[in-house]
Amino acid sequence: MVQGDESCSTQLIDGDGNFNVEGVAKFMEQVKLAECGLSYAVVSIMGPQSSGKSTLLNHLFHTNFREMDAYKGRSQTTKGIWMARCTGIEPTTVVMDLEGTDGRERGEDDTAFEKQSALFALAVSDIMMINMWCHDIGREQAANKPLLKTVFQVMMRLFSPRKTTLMFVIRDKSRTPLENLEPILREDIQKIWDSVPKPAAHKDTPLSEFFHVEVTALSSYEEKEEQFNEQVAQLRQRFFHSIAPGGLAGDRRGVVPASGFSFSAQQIWKIVRENKDLDLPAHKVMVATVRCEEIANEKYLKFASNEFWCQLEESVQSGPVVGFGKKISSLLNTYLSEYNSEAIYFDESVRSAKQKQLEEKLLQLVQPAFQAMLGHIRSETLDKFKEALEKALSNGEGFSVAAESCTTLFMDQFDERCKDIVIELGKWDTFKVRDKLQRDIEAHVAAVRAAKLAELATLYETKLNEALSGPVEALLDEAGDGTWPAIRKLLKRETELAVFGLSTALKGFDMDEITREKMLAKLDTYARSLVESKAKEEAARVLMRMKDRFATLFSRDSDSMPRVWTGKEDIRAITKTARSSSLKLLAVMAAVRLDEDRDSIESTLSSALVESGSSAASKRSLTMGDPLASSSWEEVPSSKTLITPVQCKSLWRQFQTETEYSVTQAIAAQEAHKRNNNWMPPPWAMVALVVLGFNEFMTLLRNPLWLGVIFVAYLLIKAMWVQLDISGEFRNGALPGLLSLSTKFLPTIMNLLKKLAEEGQAPPTPNPPQNPIQVSKSIYNGVNSSTAFSSSASSEITSSDDRVEHSSS
Repeated sequence: MVQGDESCSTQLIDGDGNFNVEGVAKFMEQVKLAECGLSYAVVSIMGPQSSGKSTLLNHLFHTNFREMDAYKGRSQTTKGIWMARCTGIEPTTVVMDLEGTDGRERGEDDTAFEKQSALFALAVSDIMMINMWCHDIGREQAANKPLLKTVFQVMMRLFSPRKTTLMFVIRDKSRTPLENLEPILREDIQKIWDSVPKPAAHKDTPLSEFFHVEVTALSSYEEKEEQFNEQVAQLRQRFFHSIAPGGLAGDRRGVVPASGFSFSAQQIWKIVRENKDLDLPAHKVMVATVRCEEIANEKYLKFASNEFWCQLEESVQSGPVVGFGKKISSLLNTYLSEYNSEAIYFDESVRSAKQKQLEEKLLQLVQPAFQAMLGHIRSETLDKFKEALEKALSNGEGFSVAAESCTTLFMDQFDERCKDIVIELGKWDTFKVRDKLQRDIEAHVAAVRAAKLAELATLYETKLNEALSGPVEALLDEAGDGTWPAIRKLLKRETELAVFGLSTALKGFDMDEITREKMLAKLDTYARSLVESKAKEEAARVLMRMKDRFATLFSRDSDSMPRVWTGKEDIRAITKTARSSSLKLLAVMAAVRLDEDRDSIESTLSSALVESGSSAASKRSLTMGDPLASSSWEEVPSSKTLITPVQCKSLWRQFQTETEYSVTQAIAAQEAHKRNNNWMPPPWAMVALVVLGFNEFMTLLRNPLWLGVIFVAYLLIKAMWVQLDISGEFRNGALPGLLSLSTKFLPTIMNLLKKLAEEGQAPPTPNPPQNPIQVSKSIYNGVNSSTAFSSSASSEITSSDDRVEHSSS
């Protein structure tokens, strides 16, 4: 490439017919041809070899084409086709210098390359300059005629030729005026046009339909250089604004935009070299297709690598972006506008098609981010809906009202937020995502509704559990005639309260009557099942309950005080009463009686278990058989049976066995108490004592001092008796009693003597001397406090003191 101050040139096609792709690309970049759009012109020149074409171009357009050195002889200077920018001419004008025709260097190949270059020049040029000698005008065999024939013949290979300006430049004009030369030249041109074979479609088409003919003449460059320069300067002015209406190429057609010139020229030359007919409209479409696709791909790649888009795409992955739709739409419009500005001069249909493809590719690139934004909006709206619904419910708002109001509110919010992300070109609807959000909200509402209903059911079941479990257990523990009526009354009251509360709570759920009745019925069933399960639990512990009741009634009196078996109690009656009460407990636990159906369980158990010892019951059992030899009760369904008759009989036997020991112990304690409290000798011993001890008795009466000695001895013996708890020690047997007394006797005597000594050494007091009985009492108390005896011994001491005081008085 050759560069000047403002001009640069490059070889477009070399002498071997190779298209210089890289050179043309650099040339277009250097002259910024791609930015011209349609505002550019292409001028080409052809003519005989060494006819001064390059010289004319250099003077006319200020280019720097290589010129022939006249001192070296005439030879081929321009090989192939060269291209240069015209300096100082607007619009941008590119001139092509074609290899001269009729040259000796090419020999036989001259005609072929001549036609190829001429066809190429006609296809790409707006103005074709034909350089010819003035003295050849009017001659039949002169060099201009073969040249014109070549131009017209190759023109026929253009299916739809563009209207090209043919400018005949007459060199070395003689004295003959141009006004006389021009008609002759035009007549020769018309004859050549008429003689050229034409296709049927253009057989009668005039020359003016294909060419705009201009004729100009220049003086000799060598002989009249100054005049030549003046005429060239005048001719140069005609190339200013050549493509404007009225200009040299004002009526041109089928112009390829400047950005596609390189590709178009390359494809045209390829077709020409392959010796194919050239269809310019089809070629124009092909060029437009390639260039528009290149421009579209370039804009797509720029958009994909755009920093703002990359940041936006990355931000969308983590969360919603405010103003997403406007930002993306603005970015898309920017790149589409750039595409339109660069491709505006190409074929409209091709440009529109490629623009549509670019839009689709860009939208495909943007759509994932759009879908991500929709997903963020949907998830955020759903989360906010959940929070709002929960808050509304916690504030006491009715479920149906809260769900409906929150659904309407957040669906409207979703629609509003979707408007912010809508991309104008995309025309994507949000209905699918909206429907999914609607389904998600409905599913959440259904789930919360089910959870709240379950929570309500659980709440009232818990209340029923609290209200029934303890009282039912207490009533069953007391087990009497009014137990099951009381349980039924309790069950009815608490169930009605729970059902009323649940029914009131369900009003906010706007449910149908059938579902509501089912829930209330389920709660009623739960209450009954709760009582039945509690009854089953208590029935499983019936034996323990029976033993506890028997122990309570047998070992405690009517005032709930522990019984002391003194011998006056009727153990048989007490035992019968306690067992009858335990039997009633068994009868109550035998079946669930939540319905007011009557049964004969208690009478059957009483007759079979308690009255079985009587003669009447024995006769009845012999005639009727054992009423408890069955696995079910009469008038009681198996679902309501807790303890079968066979189980009752087994439990009663076990109960009797385990309570028999308590009765036996009571009887033994009563007998032992009788023996311990009966100190009077038998009557015969008393009579013998009176008869045999009469003399001793009379002696005592005669000597009252012995009475005092005997009385003191009695007090000491009584005190020793109480302190040693002789009666208590001998309850466990004679030998254990003796062993225990032997260890306690000496310490007790020493303790008594010590107390007596302390009392004798005490200083006298002004108070009168106390009764000896009281001293003895204090001695007894001191001994008792130092030797930690049982409560029974203490009670006996108290009773003994009372008797002593009574005797002394």
